[in-house]
Amino acid sequence: MVDANTEQQVQPVEAPPESERRAQRRQAIMEAAGKLFAELGYNSCEMERVAGELNIAKGTLYLYFPGKQELFFACVDWGMKLMQGAVLSAADSTEDPFRRISRAIRAYLEFFDLHPHYVELLIQERAIFRDRKQPTYFEYRQANRGKWRQIYIDLIAEGRLRADVPVDRIVDTVGALLYGTMFTNHFAGRTFTLDEQYRAIVEIVLRGILSDDERKQLLLSE
Repeated sequence: MVDANTEQQVQPVEAPPESERRAQRRQAIMEAAGKLFAELGYNSCEMERVAGELNIAKGTLYLYFPGKQELFFACVDWGMKLMQGAVLSAADSTEDPFRRISRAIRAYLEFFDLHPHYVELLIQERAIFRDRKQPTYFEYRQANRGKWRQIYIDLIAEGRLRADVPVDRIVDTVGALLYGTMFTNHFAGRTFTLDEQYRAIVEIVLRGILSDDERKQLLLSE
């Protein structure tokens, strides 16, 4: 006989709520479709191909996305949401403002290194849908601009950054450098490792905008 006191009670596994299941299925569709759009190109990637990749009926796709264009935009948006999430998570892992900036830079480079298909989607979006008011990438960059402006403003107020360089110029220059690096890596490949590239960007950017006092402190600590 089995001792009732020692018998393990098997708890039934509850299925996730319908809203959660829909969100998971929608995410799976976007991830698969994003890679196919990048591989085949927007014009050659039809909804039937996406459905076949996921082994689902084409009609199922239309329960989540009205058409191919909406699915493509959702894929681009999802990629930029993941990228910004990775960057902000890295920045928020420390309180030191310089480390917040440097960790964000590294997270940015790592994201596109691990997910190059999102670079291809950005290229296609810009080439095919030129009538859009603003590419998705810049929508996300603009939405998070205030966070980075404030970090630089605080560093200038603390005397750690040069006060003669306008804050918006710093934000725009760093953003343009990373944006250009991302595309250069995609088209030409890396000429040196991610670590070396990260260190070069941080050295060039941060040392260039350090205040004289901060630079002296840095030299004394080395």
